[in-house]
Amino acid sequence: MLVVLLGVIGGTVYWRTAGGQGGDQGIVLYGNVDLRQVALAFNSVERVAEMRVEEGDSVRQGQVLATLDTALVNLRLAQVQAQVRVQQEALNRLRAGSRPQEIAQAKAQTAVAEAERKQARQQLERLQGIQLDSDGKAVAQADVEAAEARMAVADANLQRVRQAESLVIAGPAQEDIARAQAQLEAAQAEAAVLQQQLGDAELKAPVDAVVRSRLLEPGDMASPQRPAYTLAIVEPKWVRAYVSETDLGRVREGQAASISTDSHPDETLSGRIGYISSVAEFTPRAVQTEDLRTSLVYEIRVRVEDPQNRLRLGMPATVTLDTADSGAR
Repeated sequence: MLVVLLGVIGGTVYWRTAGGQGGDQGIVLYGNVDLRQVALAFNSVERVAEMRVEEGDSVRQGQVLATLDTALVNLRLAQVQAQVRVQQEALNRLRAGSRPQEIAQAKAQTAVAEAERKQARQQLERLQGIQLDSDGKAVAQADVEAAEARMAVADANLQRVRQAESLVIAGPAQEDIARAQAQLEAAQAEAAVLQQQLGDAELKAPVDAVVRSRLLEPGDMASPQRPAYTLAIVEPKWVRAYVSETDLGRVREGQAASISTDSHPDETLSGRIGYISSVAEFTPRAVQTEDLRTSLVYEIRVRVEDPQNRLRLGMPATVTLDTADSGAR
């Protein structure tokens, strides 16, 4: 009986010094595999046209995963592009100024107005002369007043035509050119928005990942609030574990670690500590050691090299920290 008791005591001492409590040969921690996830949603509210990948498919960065119906956007874009061409032609017309034919036409209209004024003045002078010679008996006063009115109209018309001629010669005002430029830029901006909507109609993978969930189907109405896919990022992979306060002084960022799982207990993966929490917390229920249930611990995250993609989200893992490693990155 004494021999058995001594054997149990010796085994307990060896376990505490060699592993479970952080002896000289390393600190053994228990945690779970953590993968970052991405919920992909369309930027537009439109009906889904295609869903090109399934759960479990590996996707590459930039790969098109789904598309929206773009019939209405294409029609609207064609309309706006036509407006852009119209505004561009209008701006070019203003910048080119008045054509020689327009200037010649304005001068011809001025000449006509001058001739009409001359004719009205001559008629008025003739009636006034007859009235004066006949002592007002040969011409009625009403005829003279009508001639004076025609003269006034001819004067006003001549002034109007001369002003129009000067405007034609001077060309478009800078304010008109600036307004046409602004209208063109507004049409171009609207076209750019529609082009962006066409680009957003293709849902692309932001990184290399694995499809976890397919949440929409062709015919569903997509929106920014409804993810179409959930992706698990395969690189980097992390193991989230917790280290006790007594072992915290021997843990450093960049410190080497080996990771094993129940599915491959005899094979280990290499990793390094990438994060150490600065805030203590009570041990989560997921930690599988009874004596640490109520202890204060610090969360650490170990970045794992998994070239064969063996680790899965939430998988339990055993982390052995190399306390002899300096922690240099």
